[in-house]
Amino acid sequence: MSARSPSDQARLARHGWVAAFGTALAGLVAMLAVAALGLWAAGAADLPDSAFPRVVAATVVTAVGGTVELSGTAGDLAGTDAGLTVVPLSVTLAGALVTAAGFLRPLRHRAVAGARELAGWAARIGVLWLLGLLALALAARQTFAVSLGDDTLNDLGELFGVSPRVGFATDVPLTLLSGLLWLASVLLIALLVARGAPLPARLLRFQESVRPAAYAMVALLLACVVLGVVIALVVAATRGHPRETLAVVLLGLPNLVWLTFTVGLGATWNGRVEGPFGLPMPHVLDEVLRGEDTAALNLGTLAEQDGRVWWLVVVNAVLLLAAAFVMAARSPARTRAWQHAVHMAVALVLTVLMICLTGRVFAHYGLTVLGIGDVGGLSGELVLRPQVWQALGLAALWGLVTGFLGGLLARPVHRRGQARAP
Repeated sequence: MSARSPSDQARLARHGWVAAFGTALAGLVAMLAVAALGLWAAGAADLPDSAFPRVVAATVVTAVGGTVELSGTAGDLAGTDAGLTVVPLSVTLAGALVTAAGFLRPLRHRAVAGARELAGWAARIGVLWLLGLLALALAARQTFAVSLGDDTLNDLGELFGVSPRVGFATDVPLTLLSGLLWLASVLLIALLVARGAPLPARLLRFQESVRPAAYAMVALLLACVVLGVVIALVVAATRGHPRETLAVVLLGLPNLVWLTFTVGLGATWNGRVEGPFGLPMPHVLDEVLRGEDTAALNLGTLAEQDGRVWWLVVVNAVLLLAAAFVMAARSPARTRAWQHAVHMAVALVLTVLMICLTGRVFAHYGLTVLGIGDVGGLSGELVLRPQVWQALGLAALWGLVTGFLGGLLARPVHRRGQARAP
């Protein structure tokens, strides 16, 4: 076996287990910090039985696609039913950005990297990441007592043995699988987006068409988040409730702004809000969704509550045209306008599909006594699901139009080492 050269040893040091440990740890710490601050702002620090750290762990688990199962008991004469499906995308985004930065850092200033080298570097991060996620999944379990309300109801509950409790626990195998897929997606997107990241020689021919579009979509999503942060700060400064606003920003701001982005494209989400649940959204959205039947959430129904909603179309047009221009400006000059249109359409469809898959919400809690109905005031349901195919079709249309226009606008922009096609 031949001895490794000094350059090989330096490369292994940069990609070694210590660096992998730092990357995995930084990603998990970032998510834990954002989740803890958001839950503290939401009032979760006051949960009984010192449950706050376990709720933080559960939040991080759900942020990477893990499964947290709810369960409930209410004594011999009553029963409970609970379910929750939601991804706190602020926590997800924080972890993705930090993990991607740590993954790319040792790869800077290189044009090409072997597939085995990249796979080995990713595998080291993956092993340590899974160990950290396993610890969080095992810690994410707790049971809470649910108050029946006033003293009279509590006394009746004690008389009839109705002591509702709801708990949560993690499905560990499914969580580890989902977390591994999440990490693989983050690392792959990081390689696609970063212009300075090396690729295996066999994949270099795809970077001219894929990388500009991937970069434009990530920039688009981050621009939506930044715009949402600015609006949240203005709302907190002018209307008060800074702690509640901070909770929304740190837990679910991307859920809100990316949903709003799809609505601005013309997409429809079907939803319903019943009982004590509330949405971390502008009041107009809650008004549309709150009712007995499933409601359609789109530009038309929102405009019935507030006509200013039509400005979403203008904002979306500006953001998409800017993203298309950035994509075209980073593409080779020989790329024609119709090719920009196709690239933009494909990228936007995939982006909207991601929003549809991660933005859906389901939450339900019910308490029944003697098998008869739900106890009023203690039951509720929150449902929010997209009409996926409609959203994808609209994304393709918007992508074709803005991609073509962006390609035309970017023609005067100089691209290094390329000659413009006749």
